[in-house]
Order: sequence, then C-alpha cells, then structure tokens
Amino acid sequence: MKRFLPDKLRNICFAGHNDTGKTTLLSALLYLSGAQNRFLRVEDGNTITDFDEEEIARKISIYLSLAWIDYKDTKINFFSTPGFSMFLSETIPGIKCSDTVALFVNGVQGIEIQTDKIFKISSSFNVPLLFVVNKLDKENSDPLKVLEQLKNKYGNKVIPLSYPIGKEANFKGVVNILDLKAYYNENQNPKETIEDIPENLKGTIEKIREELIEKVAESDEKLMEKFFEKGTLEEEEIFSGLKTSFLKREIFPVFFTSATQLIGLKPLLESFVQIAPSPKMRKWEGKNPLSKEPLSFETDEKSPPSLYVFKTISDIFAGKITIFKVISGTIKSDETYFNSTRGVLERFGTLNLISGKQLSPINEVYAGDLAAVTKLKETRTFDTLCDKSNQILYDPLNIGEPSISFAIEPKSKGDEDKISNALQKIMEEEPIVRSSRDPQTKELVISGAGQLHIEIIANKLKNKYGVSVNLKLPKVPYKETILKSAQTTYRHKKQTGGHGQFAECMIQIEPGPRGSGYEFIDKIFGGAISQNFRPSVDKGIQDAASKGILAGFPVVDFKVTLLDGKEHPVDSSDMAFKIAGSMAFKEAAKKAGVTLLEPIYNVEIYTPEEFMGDIMGDLNGRRGRVLGMDMEGDIRIIRAQVPLAEMLTYSSDLRSKTQGRASFSMEFAFYEEVPKHLQEKIIAQHKKEKEEEES
Repeated sequence: MKRFLPDKLRNICFAGHNDTGKTTLLSALLYLSGAQNRFLRVEDGNTITDFDEEEIARKISIYLSLAWIDYKDTKINFFSTPGFSMFLSETIPGIKCSDTVALFVNGVQGIEIQTDKIFKISSSFNVPLLFVVNKLDKENSDPLKVLEQLKNKYGNKVIPLSYPIGKEANFKGVVNILDLKAYYNENQNPKETIEDIPENLKGTIEKIREELIEKVAESDEKLMEKFFEKGTLEEEEIFSGLKTSFLKREIFPVFFTSATQLIGLKPLLESFVQIAPSPKMRKWEGKNPLSKEPLSFETDEKSPPSLYVFKTISDIFAGKITIFKVISGTIKSDETYFNSTRGVLERFGTLNLISGKQLSPINEVYAGDLAAVTKLKETRTFDTLCDKSNQILYDPLNIGEPSISFAIEPKSKGDEDKISNALQKIMEEEPIVRSSRDPQTKELVISGAGQLHIEIIANKLKNKYGVSVNLKLPKVPYKETILKSAQTTYRHKKQTGGHGQFAECMIQIEPGPRGSGYEFIDKIFGGAISQNFRPSVDKGIQDAASKGILAGFPVVDFKVTLLDGKEHPVDSSDMAFKIAGSMAFKEAAKKAGVTLLEPIYNVEIYTPEEFMGDIMGDLNGRRGRVLGMDMEGDIRIIRAQVPLAEMLTYSSDLRSKTQGRASFSMEFAFYEEVPKHLQEKIIAQHKKEKEEEES
C-alpha cells in the first residue's frame, strides 16, 4: 500500500452544528476523488462514516469516525464528527488531532450555538480553521448574509476564497478567488465546468482579491514592503503568505457549497492540498513522564516514535480497535511500544488504515498519519504510547462531564453480569459515559451527555450485546439532618433464659455545619461503660443514621457525644450496646427534629437571546435561583442553582423548548433543606414504595 510522508498528509476535521451537511459533503468528496464509485447518501443509510446502527436508523452522526482519500499524491484524512451538542465529547478529539478544522455553517440558519463552541475549541488547541457555508441550494439560504454574520462575529480575518454564483434553486457554481475561474456543476454532475468569471461579479471578485492580498501581506514584513511598493503580490507569494496566515489563525477562509448538488467542492478540495498545513508544520507539546519537564519531538518519520490514542471501538468480530494519531517517528506492525500513561508494554499486531469501519492492513505508518491496531490489552482512549527508551507523555483530553443520569436494570435478572461487561466496553468506547452503583439508593446508574445519548446506549446494550434493559429516572439521593440539640438516655434490657441483654447510654446530639458529616465524641469519665463497649454505641448510632428517621434517607451533618451509661457484669455485650446506641439516637433525633435535605446543582445554560424568556420562566418553575447572566456574541449564558429533583428531565425539556439550539451543563454544589410542603410528598412517596417492596 502507498505510504505518505508527513509533508504529504493533511488531517481535516469536519465539525459544525447538526444539519449543516458535514456527512453529505464528505461523502461527495469521497465520490469526486474516486475513493467511492458512487455518491452515498445519509437518507439511504449507506455513507462510509455513519455506519453505526443507531446512526443509520436516526440519520444523524453520533460518533467520531474517519475516512481518507488520495488526492494529487496527498493523503487527506477526514475526521467526521457529530453536530448535536450532547455528542461534543466525540468532536473534541477530532479537533485536537486534526491540523485544520472545516467549520460547517448552514446557509439558511447561519451561525448557531455549536458554531461558536467549535470555533472556541479549535482556538484553545490553536488549530487553523476555515468555514464551509453549505446547503446553499435550499430555500431561504443566503450566502452573503451568512458571510456578513461571520465577519461581524469573527472580524476581518474572515475572507471568502470562493464566491457564490446565484442563490437557492439558482445556485449554480462558485468563483475561485485564487485562480479567478468560475466552477459550475449542473444536474449533480461530478465533473465541473470551468469558465471565466461572470461579468456582473468581476468588480466584487476584484475587491475580495485585493482584500485577500492585503491580509496576506500583513503576515510577513517583506511581503508588506513589496505590497506597499507594487500594490500587489505574485501568485507564489500569495499562496505562501496565505499558508502562513492560515497556520497562524490570522485568516479564516470561507467556502460556499451545496454538497447534495456537488457545487463548490473543487475549490474547497484544492484548498486542503494548497493551503491546509501538513502535520509537519504543527508540533505537539508533551512532557517527560519521569521528570515532568516539557518535551516535544519533531513531526518527522525519523524522530523517536510516539502516538496518541483518540478513539476506541469495541467490535464484535475484531475485538477492541484502538485508533491513534502518530505524533512522531514511525510506528510499525508487530512491534512492542510502551504505554507511558499506564506504565506498561503493549505488543502491536498488524497496523491498519481505517475508513469508516473498513480496516486495510499496512506495515508501517509515519508521523502525522492515523491508524488502528486491534486487541491491545491495557491501552485506553487518550493514552500515549512511545519507545520505552525515549519516553514522552501527552496530556489526556478533557471532554467534559456527563449531564444526565438514569437508573438502569436488566429486564432479565440473569443478565446482571452481562450488563456489567457490556457497560465496561461502552465506557471504553465513550469516556464521557459513567456507570456506578449508587451507595445510597443501591441503583445501577448510568450517566451520559443527554437523554437521547442514554437511549442510544440502551439500544446498543440490546442490539449489540444482547441485554435488554429498563431505564428509569434515578432516585434523588435525599438526606436527612437534625434541626437542634437534644439529649436522651436509653436503657436496653431484655431477659430470656440464660444470659439476658443489658446496656444503657446517655447521648447528646447536635446539628453540624452543612457538609460536616458525622462526628462521635466519647466524654465518659471513669468506667460507667467499659472502653471495649463504647465503639458499639458508635456503630449502633451510625447504623440507625444510615436508615434514616423520616423517609429512610441517611442522616448527615450531626455530632453525637456519649455522656454516661451503665452496664451489667454478666448481661452486657457489644450487641446490647449497639442496640442501645441505635435506639438512643432515634429517640434523640425525634426530640431534636429532623428535616429533609436535597442536592442542589450549579447549572449553566447556553441559549440564543430569543429563548431567554421561556428559559427564565422555566427555571423559576423548577425552583431555580438565577445567579447571573453573561453574553458571548449572540449567546446568552445563564448561571443558576437548581435542585436535582427538578433537573431529571431537563435535557429533553430544554431541547424541546429551543429546537435543540440551547445546551447546558451541571455539577453538584451542596445540600439544602427541602421546602416543608414538598417534604410531606417525598415522605409519603417513600412510604408507598416501601409498602410495595414489602408486599
């Protein structure tokens, strides 16, 4: 198989809001380049990159996937990423491992929430970026309006490198600003017609080209001097300066396309070869895993070998597939590499290039390229592997935290082990997914990026791993606490045949600061209770506290002082004092008064201005407290604190209210008292559930 050195590689990440046509345009490029012999379509469920069953059924991208083409002796690797905000954890690794981001914008909708999120993520990784304004054959599409939006938001760095000819149904082609030719595609003909610029556009194109040359000249002092001297630049200088400006994120080119009609694709494809940087032009920063000192290797096939794992797939036939980017050196089949993240050696089998779900064996892969290897034992997503004698470590990615949780249980009790193994494989594939047994409610809880995400996981469990499950909203982990100090003495006395039971203890309980937990203080002087029985009083109190007083929720944030007690030389025992401690606590707690606590979460909501009123009203209805608001461009950010009990269905509710244009994140903040009128309902519900369990 043909091999590509770093300067003949390009890594392009297709990213953008959902419904911007990313998958369709990539499918069109595979067709135009000859990688596929026909134009595969999302609606037919046969595209190379949307190969998962759920993606085919729902007709949306869910997972990060790869494809590549050989175009003009250059291997162009494409990262295909999902557009829905809840799947951003799949997009971030694609942006990180690419060398150019193609940020798609819907020609009808213009800039949307994901547009700006992806722009900022690419900025944080310092990845060069271009815009693709797509779907320009659609009704109400307006390329020039979208161009104006982009300029207003991202400044004069936004410069079109193609220009639309016509709009909506009359969108027939584009002018390439670089070669000053018009490219037409009619009737979905993959072969474009190249003509001179239409007369009515010559003035506009000349103005844009002058703006481009001036912007390019700013990238280099010598170019600037020549521009001032002659008023223009040579073609070679324009391309050289454009590549430099693009690499530095000093220019954000814009291309206009209709993927379904195959219009505007040639100038875009040419730009990937002519303007987009090779991996050799960008260096990954790492560190020495032993000294922690900064360290980097040249992106060169002769450097010490290192790679970064950005994706794991669990395949029923091939097993675990580990997908990686070669950061430096040459990675070879049947070699052993050191996992510097985990401190273990891994033996590689055959390397593979990957396109969709198709693996193609290859002997070696050079710096900058992407590849896959199967059946690694210890390696996980975001690990670094390298030569043990030349160790380096690249930082793992932060892809955010889950935003929603569901309780999950197998429909068949015999599937409990199967569900555990299946969830482990899913978590290997998707680091955003969490699964754990709640120590308080005893439920198996699965957490993901949204309700749709959880439903997809449930379907995967059934269809891929043969485990049918029930999903239900998780129980809110309420807690109980006492309201004031109280003191009580409890005597446990029981006489049966033989030895009886006797224990007496006097305790005082006091409320503690929120979050303080539990504290036991022994203040007995002398031997009223023998030293060896006192821990049993403590155990009895903790056991009673864990079972709750009001509604079965654990009692927290209180202090108990053991003041006095009595024992019997024959009838006293550890069990007797444990019972006495338990009953003393229950009596004291009732005297002190008990109340319910609920978890409060910090919530951040990102929304367009037009939905502010609905969202604010909805937050009030959820007992939320708005802490503040910020504005980033056209996006409003609302910061609030909301009880978890009110957020269990928020993911789907917010999507419904905003047509999927708003998103949110949340994290635990603290516990606070539940309003009295709600406590009665919670206690009644708990009693009902307990009766049902016992019946």
